[in-house]
This record gives sequence, structure tokens and C-alpha cells, in this order.
Amino acid sequence: MADREVLDVLDAIHSTRAMRYFKPDPIPEDVLWEILDAAIRGPTGANSQSWGWIVIRDTELKRQLGDQYREFIRRAYGYDRVTDEELDAVSIESGSVGIDARNRRSVVHLGEHLAEAPVLIAATSTGITDRQSPGAGGGIFGAIQNLMLAARSFGIGSVLTGGQGIESMRENLRLPEDAVVMAVIPMGYPSQGNFSEPRRRPVEEVVHWDLWGSHQDRT
Repeated sequence: MADREVLDVLDAIHSTRAMRYFKPDPIPEDVLWEILDAAIRGPTGANSQSWGWIVIRDTELKRQLGDQYREFIRRAYGYDRVTDEELDAVSIESGSVGIDARNRRSVVHLGEHLAEAPVLIAATSTGITDRQSPGAGGGIFGAIQNLMLAARSFGIGSVLTGGQGIESMRENLRLPEDAVVMAVIPMGYPSQGNFSEPRRRPVEEVVHWDLWGSHQDRT
């Protein structure tokens, strides 16, 4: 097995956050195999294993995906580049919902530089006959979390992005008719930022005991 950091599972969970700045350094193939082998240990209903994982390293394919993703970011969020002055503004406090200027800058950066990530993983659900069905193909997301946690143990950053725009590339990727790309996960060694705990609302606010709205203090 390739060298990696030995992490307690909770330490790994609490330090795996969205990373959007990547070095150009390639990820060794044996490391990719280890990460993907961890991904497929994720839960799968009835042990159907109805998934496929497209490892995209080809420069032209990454460029095409990058063009699609950049347009999606512009349409969905309308974000512009964040100036240095904006970064001096007050950031969102820990636990608050939403993103601040620093987060927006990283989102825009990824939108403009997705193709430069050393590897893009297209997480694909298969056997989809009704793409409008709620939850169709959603079972793959547990495996995606495995993928990102495994990448973290090798010091590799990642971020979950949607599969938007991928439909126009079905032929390029040779996707079968019953396959849907549920997410694209860029991965690489971080060039900026550290592994750290994601900002979330306090657990006491979002956990309900027996009935919705019934909260209790954490002891």
C-alpha cells in the first residue's frame, strides 16, 4: 500500500473539507487505486454496486469538462472574481450558513481552473431507467464520501461538485444510456489552505430527539 497518514476515523471526518486549489503534481496511480478501492466499500442497496468511476486525466477531456463547469458556475451563482478588498470584509462566523468572500473566491477559482486539477473522478450511477425519480442513483454518495476520506489520508484534497453539464459529454465519455454522472470530484495535492474542520451549525441545533423541534443540550 502507498504511504499515507494514519488517521483516526473521526479525525479524518473532522478534517476533510472542500479543497479547491491544487498543485499540478500528478497523483501516483497506486494511490488512485487505493482511493478508489476505499470508495467501492461504501454502502449500496441490495449490494447492487450499480456504479462506475471514470478517472479523467486526459487533458482535452478535462478542458471540455472545465468549460462546462465554468458556465454552470456563472449561471447558477453569478459569482464574479473576488477582489482583495472584499477579503477584508467580515467573514461569516463559525457555524453560520452560507459562504463568505474567501469561499466565493475559491468557488470562482475552481470554476476557472477545474481542468488544471490532476484528476477528475466522475462518479456514475448505472441502471437508471427514470432520471426524474426522487433519489435515483443517490446511493452513490456514501461511496463518494469514502473516496474523499481516503484521499484525505493520502494528503490529497478534493471537493464534491455536481455532474452539471456532463450530459453534453455523454458521447465523449462513452456513457451507456442507463448511466448518470451524479458528481464530479476534482482531486489533487493542495496548493493553498489546510485540512481543517468544515464550518457547520452546532449539532444541537440540527438534531431532534423523537419529535421534530425537540432539542436537548449535548452532555
